[in-house]
Amino acid sequence: MGRRTAWWRARAWRGRPSARLRVAAVAAVLCTAAVPASWPVDAAAAAASPSSDGPSAASTYAFAEGARSVVGAAGTADAQRIEAGTTYRSSLSKGAKVYYSLELDAASNTYVSATAVPRPGATLSVTDGIRVSVEDKDSHSCSYESATFGAAMSPHPITAWGARTTSPASPVCQGAGAYYVVVERVGTVGSSSGAWDLELTTATEPALKKAGSTSSPEVWDSASPTPLPGQAKHSQGGAGFSRATAVGQGVWRADISPGQTLFYKVPVDWGRQLSATAELGSGDGGGQGYAIDALAMSLYNPVRADVAEASVGYDGKQKSASLSPLPPVEYANRYAATAPVNVMQFAGSYYLAVHLAAGVAEDFGDGPFGLTLRVRVDGAAQDGPGYAGQPVPPNVFEVTAQDREAAAEGGSAGGDAAMKAVAAGGIGAGTLVLVVLGLWTVTARRRARGVV
Repeated sequence: MGRRTAWWRARAWRGRPSARLRVAAVAAVLCTAAVPASWPVDAAAAAASPSSDGPSAASTYAFAEGARSVVGAAGTADAQRIEAGTTYRSSLSKGAKVYYSLELDAASNTYVSATAVPRPGATLSVTDGIRVSVEDKDSHSCSYESATFGAAMSPHPITAWGARTTSPASPVCQGAGAYYVVVERVGTVGSSSGAWDLELTTATEPALKKAGSTSSPEVWDSASPTPLPGQAKHSQGGAGFSRATAVGQGVWRADISPGQTLFYKVPVDWGRQLSATAELGSGDGGGQGYAIDALAMSLYNPVRADVAEASVGYDGKQKSASLSPLPPVEYANRYAATAPVNVMQFAGSYYLAVHLAAGVAEDFGDGPFGLTLRVRVDGAAQDGPGYAGQPVPPNVFEVTAQDREAAAEGGSAGGDAAMKAVAAGGIGAGTLVLVVLGLWTVTARRRARGVV
């Protein structure tokens, strides 16, 4: 989905004025009622006011509902505190470097992610991106990672992360106290000047009840897995991490448009091994050309740390991109020196973000295009490592029965129900609005003629 470098460890009526006001007020209330309370706020807003900055509301990112606003400071003295288990919204100007503060204990591991979202239609360069680091009060860097948009230069959400870890221990960043999250916008030559939206998350992982091995597993099946065969079941991905559609092992079918990113979440338990392939269907034969890095898929772990990426160009014929082989999820993977092994260290929801580059539209039309996602989860589930406390947010490092049920359904049941509710609500309320408007029209005309 982009390119990233990392260091680990180290979206009239013309009646009388009073009548118009009453009609407008009631119509607004009824139209609002047409949207079920269960429909995400972001989706309702997008439907009511489509983005003027991009090709369609479908390409916008769905931020977490209820996310708190926080302003990044120019220095550590004014940095606002962010807390684990809370999602925040912020922004990042061109060339900016902003700070947020953390208050950490001495024993827990802490993980921070920043998702940057350029406006649709923004101009980007190959090197455009973000850099995220965690620093202690003495400016020692606990970790840093960069994420960029890559050769396609297509606006879409990119995510980088940072960490303060006690297991494995780092020679710096030890002890309780103040720490700082630093988010920078890098490689901005030739890019648009507009600010990017940010979504920030923080999670904490408690220490273990009993210390285990401090060596990463040396042997695991690293052979390229065979993409899962079978008939595809429809499952449309969500528009952000918080709206990711749950899928499990299976073959899933969706529609994707140029500039759009679809998010899926896959529950992966301790000891299990994940693989995924994304396939872009052939076009209608009406286009010619070649779109570089047209289809890009990124995998993120439960704290939104980048695990692996795969991308493929597009010439109008079907293409596929598969993730490189990944190890089974083990706590001890964190002791490995490099990714992707050292980020396959938690059970929980792993996120697949699939992006279709905006440039595909130039040669092959606006779509939508057929997307097939083949997900395989091998191996037997194992017991977890045994934490001495509770992580924040709760259940972030485990797979629940609800997770398994949602993944088996592939999000289709809930999604279909929601859309049926929207349709029914819209039709019912719309009909009522027309009735009210008709009655008030007749009444106003009768009053104009002196008839009551």
